[in-house]
Amino acid sequence: MTDTESHERTPNRLIDETSPYLLQHAYNPVDWHPWGEEAFEKARVEDKPIFLSVGYSACHWCHVMEHESFESEAIAQLLNENYISIKVDREERPDVDQIYMSAVQLITKRGGWPMSVFMTADGKPFYGGTYWPPTSRMGMPGFQDILLKLTDYWQNKRDEVVTSADQLVEAIQGMAAPVFDSAQLNVETLQSAMKSIIAVADMKHGGLGGAPKFPHPMDLRALLRLGKRFDSQEAIDVVSLTLKKMLHGGIYDQIGGGFHRYSTDAHWLVPHFEKMLYDNALLVPAYLEAWQFTGENEFHRAVVETLDYVLEEMTSENGAFYSTQDADSEGVEGKFFVWDQAELVDALGEERARIFNAVYDVSRSGNWEGQNILNRPKSLEQVATELEVGLEEIEETITSAKKELYKLRKQRIAPGRDEKILVSWNGMMIAAMAQAAFVLDDEKYLNAARNAANFILSKIHDANGNLVHSYKDGRARFQAYLDDYASFIEGLLELFHASGEEQWLEQAVKYSEKMIETFWDEEHGGFYYTANDHESLIARTKDYQDNAVPSGNGVAATVLAKLGRLCERSELETLAVRTIDSFSGLIQEHPRACGQGLIAVDFLLGPSREVVVIQGENSQASEEMLTHLRRTFLPNGLIAISQENQPGELTRSMFEGKDLDVSRVYLCDRGTCHVPAESVEQLKTQLCALDSEEC
Repeated sequence: MTDTESHERTPNRLIDETSPYLLQHAYNPVDWHPWGEEAFEKARVEDKPIFLSVGYSACHWCHVMEHESFESEAIAQLLNENYISIKVDREERPDVDQIYMSAVQLITKRGGWPMSVFMTADGKPFYGGTYWPPTSRMGMPGFQDILLKLTDYWQNKRDEVVTSADQLVEAIQGMAAPVFDSAQLNVETLQSAMKSIIAVADMKHGGLGGAPKFPHPMDLRALLRLGKRFDSQEAIDVVSLTLKKMLHGGIYDQIGGGFHRYSTDAHWLVPHFEKMLYDNALLVPAYLEAWQFTGENEFHRAVVETLDYVLEEMTSENGAFYSTQDADSEGVEGKFFVWDQAELVDALGEERARIFNAVYDVSRSGNWEGQNILNRPKSLEQVATELEVGLEEIEETITSAKKELYKLRKQRIAPGRDEKILVSWNGMMIAAMAQAAFVLDDEKYLNAARNAANFILSKIHDANGNLVHSYKDGRARFQAYLDDYASFIEGLLELFHASGEEQWLEQAVKYSEKMIETFWDEEHGGFYYTANDHESLIARTKDYQDNAVPSGNGVAATVLAKLGRLCERSELETLAVRTIDSFSGLIQEHPRACGQGLIAVDFLLGPSREVVVIQGENSQASEEMLTHLRRTFLPNGLIAISQENQPGELTRSMFEGKDLDVSRVYLCDRGTCHVPAESVEQLKTQLCALDSEEC
């Protein structure tokens, strides 16, 4: 159905929403409701079950199910006559998504989006699944058949439906906020975790596990720390190989920069083409830290190209960052990103195309559905030898060609962009921008982080100063979740590290106190995912395991541990320890589910140190020492850089007794400092000694 035909209809209730995903369904013949009491009350009054459909704007199969089923007049009639239909954007309501995804996984043993759930008027699910075709095919039940069958069950076997729903709710509640046995976490725990991660590594193609392959940035960052701690070259090799293979694969946008969602195959060639803000925000620190550790220039390139892509294509006029870019354009997944060989020859000319195509695996027949996903299966040195062309000529050719092809690609119809601003994902990207600003000494990224943070502080909160989850079209909506607070605090902390500006530390402390007040579980420790005054759902969840993003409890433990050390707030460190203890049994038994938790444990076990940088009057000495710190992998270092207005209230103890006119770097452990370094040579010697390395 064309846009013109669909828009001749009267819009449904979704027309007043801000979510691009919900607005995509606003002209469906389905009588959609947004999540809210109106829909549930209507289901109660009309004695109908609820059909809940959950997805997000960049989801390819969500688009497919809309076109096949939700645009169907016949299916819409079945839904409208027999069900109350609710459409939810999982990015706006991750709390709803978490609960009902648990139901789908219990029913089908798998999950995904679009997520389809049937439930009673009091929110109790009794059946669910993911994508269904409109009619049965290839052994897959049809959505139309399911609707008819469940209507019959609702009308004629209600007792069975209610019993099933009650049993599912009981199971969901048992999963929602699990209480784990307490385990003693120590260095041996970390060593065992390192071995566990290495055991599932693909030592040929990189990555953890087989197809489909996901980036796993938290696991990679944890493994880099553990490789350093235990001097394990094998761990470092796993990280390095994985990052290289991703960067050279089709999961990476070789022309525009940035990473797609995940790879459908084992060697990173064919991605799901959507680009998510959080993937890129989480991968940037992994590449940054790997560059610090290995000095590999390719990792530096990945950071710069990815962040420049975000600044170019994912940054709003107000400075905050958009959520996603779609996988589809013109109704075809990946069309925007793939190339035909003849097209490249026309654009670049025969000789330049010969070089470019050899580097990027381009052929007449293509490597995916007759088209070419650009990737780099060979090294530039290998290509130079095969083509008998100088390496310098190859590098110059691909540099210029990528710029030309980027401009050419801009003339295509671009994928849709979800311009919601989510606090949690923005916090992750603020952290990435700020960390890159420090490591690469680039003011552009620091300003980007400042702008996004300032927008959140000025616009995305309620009248009481509490964070709000989402912002779009001038409307801040939905109570913030745990990961909104924890990730934003992490962004503020990285801004402080990069700039030395105490205002960011003040805000980090402020929101940490709000997070504790609003989400803390005093009985069992750890944090709930939703606030203590949040809308009542069938379960209140706790977020312990990493998924595509790090667990809220893992991030909360990390930031509280760091804030406690920086500000000498022992009560914050105590809460960090209690948070880790609340899922210590999970970390012990299933470390690969808890990459962010391992990062927090690594910090809490130490050694960790405060690094106090006094810029002073000797600008050359201070700049040389700062440059060395930028290039050094100090995962558990807390950096404070002197400013003209320091010391402030929170950092007073760090700078107390130190002459702010003399350029020095102090390496301290809970306020006890070594003899300060006054030259880069002295600093190198001290860092080597602390790491027990030969200097």
